Amino acid sequence: MPDRMRRGATILFGLMALWPALALAQQEPGALARAAAKQIEDASARLDAAESARDRVRALTETIQAFETGLGALRTGLRQATIREAQLSAKLAARDGEIAQLLAVLQSVGNAASPVALLHPGGPVGTARAGMLLAELTPALNTRATALRRDLQDVQALRDLQVDAAERLRDGLREVQQARAALNQAMANRTDLPSRFTADPVRTAILIASTETLDGFASGLSQIAPDDPGAPDLSITARKGALPLPAQGLILRRAGEADAAGVKRPGLILATRPRAIVTTPTAATIRYTGPLLDLGNVVILEPQTDTLFVLAGLDVVYGTAGDVIAEGAPLGLMGAAAAENEAGLSTDGDDAGTDRSESLYIEVRQDNVPQDPAEWFRTDKDG
Repeated sequence: MPDRMRRGATILFGLMALWPALALAQQEPGALARAAAKQIEDASARLDAAESARDRVRALTETIQAFETGLGALRTGLRQATIREAQLSAKLAARDGEIAQLLAVLQSVGNAASPVALLHPGGPVGTARAGMLLAELTPALNTRATALRRDLQDVQALRDLQVDAAERLRDGLREVQQARAALNQAMANRTDLPSRFTADPVRTAILIASTETLDGFASGLSQIAPDDPGAPDLSITARKGALPLPAQGLILRRAGEADAAGVKRPGLILATRPRAIVTTPTAATIRYTGPLLDLGNVVILEPQTDTLFVLAGLDVVYGTAGDVIAEGAPLGLMGAAAAENEAGLSTDGDDAGTDRSESLYIEVRQDNVPQDPAEWFRTDKDG
């Protein structure tokens, strides 16, 4: 068997271990990115439908949540596609020399006339053996060459996918901004919310001025309970531990965990994306909305008697004290980082967490005593 044939066989067997990994690398990120793009298309359709929805606020809230889910998944798919394409290209580049030799072998086999290809200096027996080896080797070489061509095409397909996904990401970001603006307007125009009591701005202002901590404010707020003996005695005890988190995000710090300065808080901190929507995890009465201390805008909910949910760190808040809101109602939006547009176009997926620049502080108080939010909310996965 000619030395060139032997080298081709050695190269072939060395490449055989590479093909399955390369083929698998193409499938998952592409499918994930395409599915995420479909989610964003569905969210776009929801945005159009929200214009004429009977409950426009609810429709826009669900639309924004759908956009956030789809955009997060698309970032993940785009990031994985970029990584897989780079890995595949690197592997192929590392095998450039071997692939070139393989192609040279195939070309020489294809160009050589059959009698010449079968001649062997060992005489008729050597010629016969070389012919049998060549007959077995040639189909395998052609098969691997076809696989190589397919993998090279897959690299280009992944690159095209990245371009399409990036464009879809830009469109989705623009549309979710439109949905947020529409929600702001719809909330400003809303007048149909039931009210449990009328807020007393004077007493609230006195309470704010006389307290220096969130603990003190929450304690004081619980002491100025609304005079509403006819209020329904709601209970969420049966749902304890199963309530959804108020926003889509990652748990940054749990109750009692010290931060970089060594400060421990009784609540948890949820890292969210810029402008993430915050919704109420259950039906509740709003007890307070507005700026408080150094916590930014704060929303305090009363889901049941003697229980308060404190949400701090919002940029925009909706509603006023006394409003009775349904589960899933929008409470506000998180802040926007200075480089929001760049962060929005980042390919860091939800599994990376590097672009979740905003922090939502969540505290639960029962009978004026802080509780571990992990005992109330589902914290085993993203909100």
